[in-house]
Amino acid sequence: MSTIESWFIPFDILSLISTTLAALLALIYLLIIIFDKTCHTVSMMLVANTSCAIILFACSMFSETLFTLQNDLQQVQTYDISCFIRAPFAYSGCAILNFSFTSQAFYRYVLVVYPTHVFYRSYKFQLLLVIVIWIYGFLVPVEFVARGEVTYNPDNQICQLPLGLSFSIIYMASCVYVFPIFITMIIYYKLIRYVKQMNARTTSVNTVLRARHELKMVRRIVIIIVILLALGFTYFIFILMSFFTTPPKYHFRIALVLLCVSLTSITIVLFVFTDQLKRLVTKNRRIEPDINTVFVLQTAIHSR
Repeated sequence: MSTIESWFIPFDILSLISTTLAALLALIYLLIIIFDKTCHTVSMMLVANTSCAIILFACSMFSETLFTLQNDLQQVQTYDISCFIRAPFAYSGCAILNFSFTSQAFYRYVLVVYPTHVFYRSYKFQLLLVIVIWIYGFLVPVEFVARGEVTYNPDNQICQLPLGLSFSIIYMASCVYVFPIFITMIIYYKLIRYVKQMNARTTSVNTVLRARHELKMVRRIVIIIVILLALGFTYFIFILMSFFTTPPKYHFRIALVLLCVSLTSITIVLFVFTDQLKRLVTKNRRIEPDINTVFVLQTAIHSR
């Protein structure tokens, strides 16, 4: 019989509520984008991709937490084959989610720095990148799953990659967190420098305004990532701690609830930062129109 601490059940319920809310909100965003024709743009396609990633990650976290809650309520320490299936999906979902923000930042960067390269900002190219991201996400866990390194942790009632100084942990952390966040930060830094150079040169007002708008959108993406990092920082600390000493007994329970809360937070912030979604849901026409639509209308007027 396992030892049940007083905070286990509340933490499990909080994680279930957080993942359910995140999945439902992301599903609503996805349905709006699918059925509203004004959302059929490349930028909104990338938002839809992020929504799909949130749904995948939230469902995997919900399944993990539900399994933990059932064992806690029954006060047993047991697992089945599905436990080892859920873990890879959780790692995949997190990797795809992080890289979905990278793809949004890259698209904004291309709009500003390479405005004449139509192919790079086309549906086909961006969809190809989305497909590559999903293939990458599902391939990430293959390394440690094939080697049978995912194990059942009875204290945390979950199947996971054991913490410790090992190639698999460093590989997982790099592929899931470090690479996408590092690339996004580089894009943000390079875009800041490019916009500053534009301000120093003689450039048309429309071009500068467009560049500043895209920079603002990338800044919003960085804010979302910072929120994700802030609440997921505990897990990262536990990983670093495991390189030198034994992490706390219930490390993953603590990290899991913070990850679930962060997932809900970034789902809400995604809505707040996506003007087109906010306009369609709130029906507030005073919200600033999409800058791409404005430029298309201006071009059409001038062509006449």
